[in-house]
Amino acid sequence: MRLGYPAAAIRAAEAPLLDAGRGPVLMRTAAAGLAAVCRRDLIEARGCVTGARVVVLAGAGNNGGDALFAGADLSRRGARVTVVDVLGRLHPEGAAALRAAGGDIEPLGAESAPLTARAELVIDGILGTGASGSLRAPLDTFIADCQAAASGTGSARRQRVIAVDVPTGVDATTGAVGAVHVRADRTVTFGGHKAGLLLPGGADAAGELALVDIGLDLAPFRPTVEAPEPADLAVGWPFPQPDMHKYTRGVLGLVAGSHRYPGAGLLTTAAAVSTGLGMLRLLAPDEVTAAVLDRCPEVVTEPGRVQAWAVGPGAPDTLLMRRAIIEAENRSLPLVIDAGGLGLLTRPLETTCIVTPHAGELVDLLGRLTTGVPTRAEVEADPVTHAVRAAQAFEGVIALKGRRTIVARPDGSVVAPPPGPAALATAGSGDVLTGILGALLATTAEHRVAERSGPYDQADWSGPATDIAILAGLAVTVHGLAGHRTTHASGLPAAVEDIVLGLMTGSAGAGTGQNDGRRGE
Repeated sequence: MRLGYPAAAIRAAEAPLLDAGRGPVLMRTAAAGLAAVCRRDLIEARGCVTGARVVVLAGAGNNGGDALFAGADLSRRGARVTVVDVLGRLHPEGAAALRAAGGDIEPLGAESAPLTARAELVIDGILGTGASGSLRAPLDTFIADCQAAASGTGSARRQRVIAVDVPTGVDATTGAVGAVHVRADRTVTFGGHKAGLLLPGGADAAGELALVDIGLDLAPFRPTVEAPEPADLAVGWPFPQPDMHKYTRGVLGLVAGSHRYPGAGLLTTAAAVSTGLGMLRLLAPDEVTAAVLDRCPEVVTEPGRVQAWAVGPGAPDTLLMRRAIIEAENRSLPLVIDAGGLGLLTRPLETTCIVTPHAGELVDLLGRLTTGVPTRAEVEADPVTHAVRAAQAFEGVIALKGRRTIVARPDGSVVAPPPGPAALATAGSGDVLTGILGALLATTAEHRVAERSGPYDQADWSGPATDIAILAGLAVTVHGLAGHRTTHASGLPAAVEDIVLGLMTGSAGAGTGQNDGRRGE
């Protein structure tokens, strides 16, 4: 799990070390880690460092100093290093080290963009965590010219861009990016992950992340972003244990599917069953249950005791959804509400709930709960702010679906799972996610009972939503992994049912040692 901290927290963690006079040590440690990543990238790309064309874009602050010391390391190893003094001021010790190692320093000028475009490796050390807002001239023009020149020469395909701590033009705390910003292949960040590198906008600009430990103590500070990784599934996923039976593996009640959208009931059911439930009770019209039983004969189609509810996919019967929500509130059962169920929400619920709107549905939800409703375009432009606002208004967890799904808590913190493939943007994909979420709520409810005492349906989910948000993040992670496993070379799955196939072939176990994904091969 990657933990993201606001820029202010990172600076506060650095302060005791800087006050103790350890600033130069921090910079040398950061630069050594940066140089190691640069060397590795060059060796992977061209076999060696010697002779590589490297351009360092250096600003005046500590980021520029880190980049200069890293450039000096590469120059000593035979790289042809040129520094562009972008802001007219350089870190003095870093510049001296670069010159002593044989590197060149040039002022920003007309030839700077073409020079940068021809480089095999570009190190972006212009601006750091203290910068915010849109870039101003001449910096914005220079970066745009560099990107245009690299594209025009065809070098963009082979050129690697490594950002120092944060890409220039990215807000380290919010991830906000301006119209012009550096787009890195990799960002080497120091001390701790900056929250903005894990959020929409910033995460895309940062590329792959490499964290260099410089000795910061972040224990006193609270992360504002948690970013699950596939490896976290080994710890957080409720894999079946040898002593379990169908009730201890979790019983989910599902209200999904209708005469208009019978397929939603089938997709949600198949996803939930494939996720690892002990039992699923489906309440749906006869034609939906017939289709489901033909595919999943183990499904029970009569009401009964459950440990969690999932309602809404496929515009199901309103009365059935209301009954499920009332039961969840009366018995403190966890609940996931999607699609057709969202219109029933006019107040916070008295039980733990995950709501899964897309941007348009979030606008409607906010319209019922708050004033000053945003447009869909505004939600899509700033999903974190509006997801948090909805979580606070609803007093529950909001999983705002999008290219990068954001799971928001009422306290303002978020879970930012890795994105799935573009192929997941298809009808029925959200139904599959609801099935995964519902199954997780049911299986983990039983785990909590096992830690207490009492019958299997008496789980207490009345506490903070922190764990629920992490579960939602893991569900989104598995949803994305399933999409990746079944995406064709064209970039599109044959059908949304392929995502369910990805679940059945072990996406939850991918990279965890629990399942190598070869079942059925």
